[in-house]
Amino acid sequence: MPPASPVESLADESALLARLKAGDPGAYEQVVREMGGRMLAVARRILVDENESQDAVQDAFVSAFRNIAKFEGNSQIATWLHRITVNACLMRLRKKRRQDEVSLDALLPSFGADGHPAHAASPWRQSPTGDELAETRESIRAAIAKLPEHYRIVLVLRDIEALDTAQTAALLETTEAAVKIRLHRARQALRELLDSTFRDSSN
Repeated sequence: MPPASPVESLADESALLARLKAGDPGAYEQVVREMGGRMLAVARRILVDENESQDAVQDAFVSAFRNIAKFEGNSQIATWLHRITVNACLMRLRKKRRQDEVSLDALLPSFGADGHPAHAASPWRQSPTGDELAETRESIRAAIAKLPEHYRIVLVLRDIEALDTAQTAALLETTEAAVKIRLHRARQALRELLDSTFRDSSN
């Protein structure tokens, strides 16, 4: 879910929006400084490539500032910018020359003739704490990046950016049923990718 705005109160939020609509350079600078980092984090999760991510954030800011007069303040500025950033990332993906999708089959669990998993799922270690937490997050990020784009985007939008199924389907110009299928398969593949890292070796 997009993070809360760094603005401390609704009054501050309204004042900032008024300054933006008035063309106050200081307000633009404040938005870039306070919200740019989180927008870049969103772009990195969707696009992976650093240069593409930075360009998408720049596109998002340009689009937002050009259309600030149309923003009625029905949501927080941070939420509005989050939505624009997601759209900017998806537009960049659509502009790329379409490549053959990498098969997800090799990343999915295998099943025997009787329909049961070929290998029983192993329990995972307890949730990491302290120094292990950063390493765990990096392992998860790396595993998500290995997913084929077709599935990675759905996983990121649903499980990380916390969009609902309908919102995700609309953004990806597909059906809700397709989103649910891709998300299920992406979650299965992600668990397989992470299994060797988080398997509880004590069992």
